[in-house]
Amino acid sequence: MALQTLNPYRHAAAVSPVPSPVPHRGHPPPHAVLHLPPRRRLAGGAARPLAVAAAVSGAVNEARRRGVPQEGGEDGRKDTDLATLGNLCVDVVLSVPQLPPAQQEERKAYMERLAASPPDQKFWEAGGNCNLAFAAARLGLNCSTLGHVGEEIYGKFLLDVLQAEGISVVGMLENTNAAACRQAYETLLCWVLVDPFQKHGFCSRADFSKEPAFSWIRKLPVDIRTAIHHSKILFCNGYAFDEFFPDVIASSIDCAICSGTAVFFDPGPRGKSLLHGNLDEQRALEHALRLSDVLLLTSDEAESLTNIRNPVQAGQELLKRGIRTKQVVIKMGSRGSIMITKNTISCAPAFKIDVVDTVGCGDSFTAAIAFGFLHDLPAVNTLTLANAVGAATATGCGAGRNVARLDKVLQLMREADLNEDITLWTELTEGNSLRIEVSILSGIARNGFSENIVAVPVTKVVSEVLPMFEAVPVRSAVQA
Repeated sequence: MALQTLNPYRHAAAVSPVPSPVPHRGHPPPHAVLHLPPRRRLAGGAARPLAVAAAVSGAVNEARRRGVPQEGGEDGRKDTDLATLGNLCVDVVLSVPQLPPAQQEERKAYMERLAASPPDQKFWEAGGNCNLAFAAARLGLNCSTLGHVGEEIYGKFLLDVLQAEGISVVGMLENTNAAACRQAYETLLCWVLVDPFQKHGFCSRADFSKEPAFSWIRKLPVDIRTAIHHSKILFCNGYAFDEFFPDVIASSIDCAICSGTAVFFDPGPRGKSLLHGNLDEQRALEHALRLSDVLLLTSDEAESLTNIRNPVQAGQELLKRGIRTKQVVIKMGSRGSIMITKNTISCAPAFKIDVVDTVGCGDSFTAAIAFGFLHDLPAVNTLTLANAVGAATATGCGAGRNVARLDKVLQLMREADLNEDITLWTELTEGNSLRIEVSILSGIARNGFSENIVAVPVTKVVSEVLPMFEAVPVRSAVQA
């Protein structure tokens, strides 16, 4: 696939052009990339759900009638629903007799031996934020990935896979460094190693450097700023710190805020190390936690950042610390999920499934949270959809192109078989000192709740959510 420098937004956006970087001596850096796929289509070949498209179009038309100026493309729209920042990688999944050694030098040598002879492409898969983009695109969202992809075979593979799913890629090669080695511009690989006991080990070149993988990126490129300006949501997670300097990540958040773009931040497992990292990392983490519109964390991650064990109370603490925070979403795996806002607590138990592989479940879950945010769904409805998308991914093997497909999501919602534990939710919310309303998704009609707890029937939620997706049939077959 030929890679070329394109930017259809440049004439529409109020940004100043930047001179092309000085060519490298010896090895010129690859060209900046913007891959624009055809009109967003669902994985099964169908167009975006009609009900969703109509809702978005109606909102824009209503704004025009009121004379409200809109940001974004040539006619004033934000053309991208969800943009992800960084964490674009290729996972190479291999079965190995034993996991790599623990010592860093031996581990690095082990990884270099693997990289010396690339394994067959059947072992490759798009990883990182591609999981989120795939899941969101299959819900009908228009997605863009912002990050670095090299020109070698892995980069071309990643671009082909993203384009096949209708996802655009905006490159980050504006601030190239002539002193950087060629490897610094290669696509990031993550070696996912599985031993005979099904234990997993992970290796990446980012593990062996004190600097970010793409340390030549010193400031946020103009193309990335423009893409953020044209997006409704910017998603960033803690793994971005493995690729970019903290200032670059903080600048992307500031750019989103100035552009009227909502910020979603998931600190992930890196949150704890960033909390105790260097001063720049601590400041950037605090910046993201306080200025994001939506925070997404597991219950363990929320505890590590607040020292509060109860996930509801930890979420309320993060909400209180935030300046712009509207929602804190707590992921609780097989138990379900919680959304905390200023005035409500909403809980949704998980769906009962036979779990095959949990890789990518959190990314898939986040895609549905973004969908609910963009369409202003009630919190319980958003959590129900998110639980279904995460569960649908868990029934498959691996992430990447194997994340949730819409037909499986709809099947789980129609079956509405919940893993209910009403005692858990009442215990978690009984310390609700603010006495705000608590909504709990339930598959059974219940009485006897306290006055501030409302049971929301799953049948009601499903009847409200399914029509948004059932307007257009989707093939259930998994495409190659």
